[in-house]
Amino acid sequence: MNAHSAAANAKIGVLDSGIGGLSVLREIHRLMPGYPTCYVGDQAHLPYGPRSANEILTYVDAITQFLCAQGAAVIVLACHAASAPSLQALRQRYPSVPFVGIEPAIKPAIEGTKSGVIGVLTTRATADGALYRRVLERFGASARVITVVAPELVTLAEMGAKDTPEGEAVIKRYVEPLLEAGADHLVLACTHFPFLADTIQRLAGSQMTLVDPGPAVARQTAHVWPGTAPADAPDTYYTTGNPEGFRAMLHSLIGVEAPVKQLCWHESYGTERKAALSLVERLSG
Repeated sequence: MNAHSAAANAKIGVLDSGIGGLSVLREIHRLMPGYPTCYVGDQAHLPYGPRSANEILTYVDAITQFLCAQGAAVIVLACHAASAPSLQALRQRYPSVPFVGIEPAIKPAIEGTKSGVIGVLTTRATADGALYRRVLERFGASARVITVVAPELVTLAEMGAKDTPEGEAVIKRYVEPLLEAGADHLVLACTHFPFLADTIQRLAGSQMTLVDPGPAVARQTAHVWPGTAPADAPDTYYTTGNPEGFRAMLHSLIGVEAPVKQLCWHESYGTERKAALSLVERLSG
C-alpha cells in the first residue's frame, strides 16, 4: 500500500477487553464525526483485570497488529487494564503509530474535591500497575485517595444488568463505603463503568461527582491524529466473543446499529519459534 492509499484509508483503531471502550468510542464520535473507526472488543479474554501484565500485553499486541492491518493511523487503548501494562511497550514496538492510552482521572478529581477525599473504582490490573502508582505519586498527595477494586462492575456492564435488584445491590456495596468516608468525587477508572454511571449517581446522590476520562481521551486522539483527511468509510466493529451479543450491546449502549464481525484467536509462531497469538476474521462473519 503506498502512502497516498494508506492516508485515504486511515482509521482510528480502538481496543478494549469488551464493550467498555464503547464509552470512549462514543466520545470520539462526538468530537470527530466523520472519522472512520475500527473497534475490537476482546470478549474471549474478558475480564483483563485479573490477568497478568504479560498475558494482557500478548493480547493487546495481537489486536494492535490487526488494527494496523485494517489501516489504523492512531490506536486508542480504551481500557485502563490494557493501558497499564502495554502502553509503553507498544510505543517502543510500533514507533510510527501514535498510541493514546488512558489513566485514572485522579488529577481532575483532586482539583475538584471539597472534602479532600476521592474514591477510585477500578480493576485489579489497573490498581496493581505501575501507571496507577505513578499517577498517585504525581497527584495523590493533596487528598485522601480510596482505591476500590470492583471487578463485578465489569460483569454488570457486559451483561447490561445495572438496574436489576442484584446489580444495584452490587453497586451499592462498592459505593456506600466511599460515601461513609466522605468522598465527594468518584473516578471511574475502567471504561466499562461510565455505562453504569446513571445508576451509580442515583445510588450515590447528588453530593458525589463522577469523573469519566472518556472526553479527555477523545481530545488527545484528535490531537495526535496525523493530519490526513478522514476516509469516506463506515465504522467497523469486531469481537472475539459473540457478535450477536456485541451487536445488541452496541445498539443499547451507544445507539449504533451496525454489523459486528467475529475474530478468532489462534496460536502462531514467529521467526524464533516463540509461541504467540494472532487474530483471524471468520469468513462467515
